[in-house]
Amino acid sequence: MSSQIATIIGGKGFVGAALARYLSSRGWACQVAARDMPWPQRGADLGHVFYCAGLTGDYLARAADTVEAHVSLLARVLQSERWESLVYLSSTRLYDGLAAGTLAQETARLPVAPQVPRHLFDLTKLTGESLCHAMGRGRARVARLASVYDSPADPNGFLPALLRRVAQAASGETLAVDSSAQAERDYVHLPDVLRALVDIALRGTQTVYNVASGENVSNARLGEMVERWSGRQLAFHAPQVASGSAVVDIGRLQQDFGWRPARLEDVIGPWLRDMAEAP
Repeated sequence: MSSQIATIIGGKGFVGAALARYLSSRGWACQVAARDMPWPQRGADLGHVFYCAGLTGDYLARAADTVEAHVSLLARVLQSERWESLVYLSSTRLYDGLAAGTLAQETARLPVAPQVPRHLFDLTKLTGESLCHAMGRGRARVARLASVYDSPADPNGFLPALLRRVAQAASGETLAVDSSAQAERDYVHLPDVLRALVDIALRGTQTVYNVASGENVSNARLGEMVERWSGRQLAFHAPQVASGSAVVDIGRLQQDFGWRPARLEDVIGPWLRDMAEAP
């Protein structure tokens, strides 16, 4: 992996910054695109491009920025003269409209409706994916990421914020959580994601890969983990939602790279135990 050039678009974000550290520690020459500079610079050797730019929670309030990040800037990068590969970070949120229990494969037909505000995210991500197929010259790949987490110190995300609250609670305390017990997420650990992105860039043969654990964890099950490992309890107060979500298929990663992602409980169990034992 050493002596490779990586260009990270969105390198100040959660995944992008971690990817820059990961590649640098393995001998890559990393260049991170700054938001306030014209990009890409004409004639620059971009090497392997990791396109991590995007908006999540505030995509609707910043609709124009969402289009720029998910589509317009990507089109300019794809038109650059010198790049070896490109991995575009998309999202398994695109599968939210599929029926519960459906195996969400990369080839699934995805329901989107322009009049639904939430679907601005889906439509712009899908447009970015389509640009990779149309303009990628066979060297652009799409990585659809599930809910990526690393540690309780992560600044954003439902799971890290919840774990921080658990750490601050007294033993036996019940924490009120403004979410439904039936809500489900596929949680995938950041170190696994970083390895997968590099594999996709260097050895990917498919145009789209799901980067996920392949297992949905409900809030109710998460509450059971918290109680078993830490002695704290979670009380979910939001109205019930329809039970079940689509299950993200990870067969392509398994077949191409021997993908074996860490299970959520195996990662957060020791954290919760340490929280419970802390003075």
